[in-house]
Amino acid sequence: MYDHHQQPDLVRPRDGRVLAGVCAGLGRRFGLDPWAARALFVLVLMVLPGSQLLVYPILWIAIPNEQPRATWIPSAQPPAAAH
Repeated sequence: MYDHHQQPDLVRPRDGRVLAGVCAGLGRRFGLDPWAARALFVLVLMVLPGSQLLVYPILWIAIPNEQPRATWIPSAQPPAAAH
């Protein structure tokens, strides 16, 4: 069953970003260090010069932003019962 609150496998993380988090997200998804993912991204895109101007913005739009983790905040104590 699909959980609507589950993060997708490929997201742009909130931490470790340099520009938009595209390479950090790709690195996290494929088990690479973010800097290794950035270097690989640049090397791959050097095959088609100028393609980074097209590919990076498309990935920026296509890869969802990481949602903040829900934190549990204890609720206030209920008021004491009136005597």
